[in-house]
Amino acid sequence: MIGRRGSRFRDLVARQLELFAEDEKVLLDEAEAADAAWTQAERDETEERYGDYQLVVDAIGERLYELRESYAGRLDEEAADEYRDAFSRAAAKRYPRYASLLEEDA
Repeated sequence: MIGRRGSRFRDLVARQLELFAEDEKVLLDEAEAADAAWTQAERDETEERYGDYQLVVDAIGERLYELRESYAGRLDEEAADEYRDAFSRAAAKRYPRYASLLEEDA
């Protein structure tokens, strides 16, 4: 297996995450707005606003998971594990709020 810095999937994952950012811009913007809404909400609205935020976070996490697993499913087991690791690390770095679903499955 190639070391972390020399992962053969680094460039691929970077491109995938760049496309994800473009394709899911509306959802990512919605997450930012929902985060602002719950952090600025009045005390009696905080729980509901946080629930709204969490729904968007979960949707982003699910889409990241689907992207990762869609590609990993085309690889042999060893390569798939290496790819999942590279993708999960890069996604967690770029989207730390949204990549927790990837960590749970790793």
